[in-house]
Order: sequence, then C-alpha cells, then structure tokens
Amino acid sequence: MVRHQKGGDETVEEFNEAVNMTPSEVEKWLGTDESKSVGQSDGGESVGHASGRRIVKLLHTSQSDLTDDDIAHMRKVVGYIHRHIEQRPSGDVAETRWRYSLMNWGHDPMK
Repeated sequence: MVRHQKGGDETVEEFNEAVNMTPSEVEKWLGTDESKSVGQSDGGESVGHASGRRIVKLLHTSQSDLTDDDIAHMRKVVGYIHRHIEQRPSGDVAETRWRYSLMNWGHDPMK
C-alpha cells in the first residue's frame, strides 16, 4: 500500500469538489478541437490537456492507491481551478477560451 502525505484526504476532498466532470465527460471533451485550442503549449500538447488526461486516471484511482505525486497533482488541479474561476469574464461564457481551459482541468463552470 502506498501511503500518501499528510493532508492527502483533505486534498482528495477538495479535488472531488473542484472537478465536477465525470471521467467520461472529461475524456469526451479532451477529444474536441475546442479542448485542443486552449492552454499553454510548446508546440505539443498543452499543459491543461495533459492534466485532463491525468485527471481521468485520478478519477478512476481508488483513494488508497494514490501516490504522493498523485496528491501533488490534485493540489495543482484544485489551485488552478480556484484561481481560474476568479477570472470569470462577463457575459455568456458558453463558448469562451476561459471555459474551455477550465474544462481541460475537469471543471465545467456551466454545471
């Protein structure tokens, strides 16, 4: 059994609150052109898109099997979602890069 660092349970709880898309919703979203059109990239896959693929795996992982690295990534996801939500643009956000970016990180602000 892999023991995870102190605060892991709290991080998992925050992650599960922040990530409001199901694994299948995230997977389907990551396959869209909109998903691939946003995020910081060095010419390859964007950071958010890669994170989305990892989020799908984390959502399928039992809490007792999470590693320190998984918990650290969950913290990163929670931090990103919380910071990004604060930057919500005015008006309809349905087809905005802001929403698309959040969805790459497993959070649909329209849910």
